[in-house]
Amino acid sequence: MLGGLFIALLLLILIGVPVVTAIGAVALGGILLMGELNPVEFPRKMFAAVDSFSLLALPYFILAGELMVRGGISRKLVEFAETLVGQFRGGLGHATILANVIFANVTGSSAAATSAIGSLMAPDMRARGYKPGFIASLAATSGVIGAIIPPSMVMVVYGAMAGVSIAGLFLGGILPGLLISVLLMGTIHLHSFHSSFPELRVVSGRFSARAVLEAMPRVWVAVLAPVLILGGIMIGAFTATEAGVVACFYSLVVSMFVYRQVQLRDLPRILLNAAVTTTVVLAIIAVAGALGWLLTYLNFTATVGDWMLGISDRGWVVLLTLLGTMLVLTMFIESLAVLIILTPLIVKIGASFGYDPIYLGILMVMVTQIGGTTPPVAVVLFVATSISGGTYTETIRHCWPFVLALILGLAIVILFPWLATYIPGAFLS
Repeated sequence: MLGGLFIALLLLILIGVPVVTAIGAVALGGILLMGELNPVEFPRKMFAAVDSFSLLALPYFILAGELMVRGGISRKLVEFAETLVGQFRGGLGHATILANVIFANVTGSSAAATSAIGSLMAPDMRARGYKPGFIASLAATSGVIGAIIPPSMVMVVYGAMAGVSIAGLFLGGILPGLLISVLLMGTIHLHSFHSSFPELRVVSGRFSARAVLEAMPRVWVAVLAPVLILGGIMIGAFTATEAGVVACFYSLVVSMFVYRQVQLRDLPRILLNAAVTTTVVLAIIAVAGALGWLLTYLNFTATVGDWMLGISDRGWVVLLTLLGTMLVLTMFIESLAVLIILTPLIVKIGASFGYDPIYLGILMVMVTQIGGTTPPVAVVLFVATSISGGTYTETIRHCWPFVLALILGLAIVILFPWLATYIPGAFLS
């Protein structure tokens, strides 16, 4: 029965059935085939999956991201990033990564970050000779930072499902997110020494404090947004959910009264876009929650958990097996759905070996986001390809060095757990 459910899910996704429909069909079909289960359990478990106070943060951060993009804040952040690193070899590539680091503090989605920053950077990168496949690969892999550096919608979902402190997960993602950004910048730097690289000319090669100071009057309001949101969480001024409300209010004020890019007539469209995105995310959570309950009923967690625990009595072996399994699954199934379905298994393994729940949660978020950039089914690669104007085949050909950089970042966090636990321990203890 378990094997049949996974095969059916994979087949539906591979033939192009939307992820939400595929997961829902498999969950409902499994319940009906069981015979002894009441079909009413399907909507009941869907509701239970989204009936969480912690998930209230999701619509706020989604709305804040919409306001940031429509209000011109994201464009100001990109301009600031170019001022900081645009003078180096591969400056536009470095600016794309740095812009994602800053933008990650005001949105919690890799897809949103890829779309927002990629749309702003792609025209200039094309004009300077970057290949569409390279642009898409860079936009997608740097967009992953948006789901790791706080706030993060994926962390909100995982924290709500696993009973882990969302504020702790937020703080735990700071150093891993910065690590990934450094590794991606290193990848750009290595590319820049190839003779075919488009940006071989170096403007100055040095950081210009004067240029930054001259840019600050134009961008300080935008740069203050991530400082306000993250700083408030770190000092305990507000919770993760309250941070979403603060982000919405700040974005609205700046967009309407400082940059004046948003008018009252624009708000219905912005609210509608945020509502659609929220609905899609919550729909995935709901159907994945129902499928996860069915798998638990069929002893999936116990069966697979016992199998993994039987592989070795060493925690790191079991952990690597779990991470490898999740990485493979997210190559074919939407990463958020994989995380939700496997959360009971993750909690079981974590408890068996005494892993810090924040450390374990950061690893789970990282591996699912990396899987989202790995073919054949890679949502952010599809988004970035549509932005770059190239083909998906070309994107796949260019993405591997960046994916390897992401995997290297994951390996470093596995080896050095303090990267995920130091800041939460310093501010929440």
